[in-house]
Amino acid sequence: KARAVEAAGKIAAANPKEEKSKELRKAILDALEAQNRLAKPQQDRDIVLQGLTAVLRVNPEAGDVSAAKFLINSDPGIRATAANTMARLRAKNADEILRAMLLSDDDAVARANAARALSAAGDQESAGVLLDKALADVDARVRVSAIRALGNLKYAGAAEKLLTRGNALLANFKADKNEILEIVTTLGRILPASSDEKALGFFRKVREADRYISPETEIAYARVAPQMYVDLMIESRGKLSGLDWRAVSAFFQGLGEIASLEAGPQNDLIKSQTRVFLVQIIADWLGSDPKMKATVNDRLAVPDLVRAFAAFKSENTSGIFRPMLETEEDIFIRAALAEILGDQKPEKANVEALIKAFDYAVLHDVTYNDAQLAILDALAKLDKKASIPTFFIALSAKDYLLRKKALEFFRDRDLQKDSEFSRIAVQQALAEKEDQLAAYSYGSKLGQITSTEADYRRAVSRKNGQTKAVLTTEKGIFNIDLLPEDAPLTVDNFIKLAKSGYFNGLSVHRVVPNFVMQDGDPRGDGNGGPGWEIRCELNLLSYERGAVGMALSGKDTGGSQWFVTHSPQPHLDGGYTIFGRVNETDMKIVDDIVRGDKILSVRIVEGKTPQKNTKGKK
Repeated sequence: KARAVEAAGKIAAANPKEEKSKELRKAILDALEAQNRLAKPQQDRDIVLQGLTAVLRVNPEAGDVSAAKFLINSDPGIRATAANTMARLRAKNADEILRAMLLSDDDAVARANAARALSAAGDQESAGVLLDKALADVDARVRVSAIRALGNLKYAGAAEKLLTRGNALLANFKADKNEILEIVTTLGRILPASSDEKALGFFRKVREADRYISPETEIAYARVAPQMYVDLMIESRGKLSGLDWRAVSAFFQGLGEIASLEAGPQNDLIKSQTRVFLVQIIADWLGSDPKMKATVNDRLAVPDLVRAFAAFKSENTSGIFRPMLETEEDIFIRAALAEILGDQKPEKANVEALIKAFDYAVLHDVTYNDAQLAILDALAKLDKKASIPTFFIALSAKDYLLRKKALEFFRDRDLQKDSEFSRIAVQQALAEKEDQLAAYSYGSKLGQITSTEADYRRAVSRKNGQTKAVLTTEKGIFNIDLLPEDAPLTVDNFIKLAKSGYFNGLSVHRVVPNFVMQDGDPRGDGNGGPGWEIRCELNLLSYERGAVGMALSGKDTGGSQWFVTHSPQPHLDGGYTIFGRVNETDMKIVDDIVRGDKILSVRIVEGKTPQKNTKGKK
């Protein structure tokens, strides 16, 4: 029954306009209410947990009322999940209960989720309690959630105490970086355009300690003192090329934040100044030597440069980016340009530039398919009819993900009404099994989603065995107990990469406190992978604290990026392959990891499961 409730939530969420989805939403609430009417010992924990998660997926009428009833449950996991549901529903009907949870619940995840729920509800009365927890709760997950909540509530009264706390934490920056950056972000939210010198002094210390690589600090600086920040960046222009690309990327994200300033004479002047400056930097990039551009790490920051300029919604955005798309060799810069052009006016010149860029990508991109996929998405937005020939080419691509996207395009009901060719293309694709996975048998590994027979045999051979990965990091050693029974091919892919030394020395590129720590990107910008993709292996495991999952940019796009959850994340269940677990003892190490820490080595240990001795001791 619990799995039926889970399925009902996913189906109704995926088909919100279908008439039967109303019945499913009602069935979910009925199941949850039935559990609530039972005495606590008789309640089925799985049904309650799946029901609460289903409610957050489909947001049924009165779902917040049903969810709130479980905030006082005796089971801490149920209380935490109920608070998570309330947060995602942005429910406002249980603020008093949530404040009590935040104050006195003995479960850290329940307290953290209560902070999130109060923030989502916009409960200004909770600001004092949140500030106390932000400063003094014993669990970092609660402190981080409370700090974040204060920023969302824009509670300016927290500034002085947060600054005191932040300056104290600077003494041990490397260990406390996650919490410090949360304080930085919150100060940026609660002190906009204030030019608060104490906050700016704190930001300068953080920038120096962090070697300028965190976008959170740059964005906060731009929010608190926009004119000062733009002037500072203009003065630093000549030094950008010699910096770590992550610092340059962070600067561009800070400049992009200027676009969000409210309209007004002074702000409009700052925006205009920033646009001109960004155009100058784009011109510098376009004028760079092609060989130099292909080798320097500056190119990793260019996607953030073009996104920063696009944020200003200038009339000349298309005119600047079309020529860049035609001449740029870097796959991820082209992907960013395509993404931006897809949001512009459906001009014929934009469509033609994207079609030409797709032809180039098909011929030249053999390691990543990001540009091809982004171009197809952009074309689908701008002009479906004009894009039919390009999608027809994609429909016969070796890369399964391109074929899949093309087939979705041709299945569009509105397009089929206007185009007989679309209906024929779908029929032909299905007849030729273009919707199915094909064996890997060509030069590029793009689209290598199926594995060889040897891969399958090796993967299956690990079942009923003990396999773990021993990760040595800058913060200590932790183990991942791999789960070949539940995700054999994903485990095999991870082991294959680990044994080749793929993960050794990689920096952790993403940490979201109380959510995930993510690694496995050789580029370091969140876009990298091994050059192939693997299929999702969805299983019935849950994203509890310490779950190890495969990161995706869409179904069947896993490769090498993996993550560990700091706390339960039920909304991820069934969407991302779980292929390992980290025990609570080792999670202490994971909790300490901050963005930029390195995974020094990954060692695989394999062995057979110990058998019980049925003959007695000898």
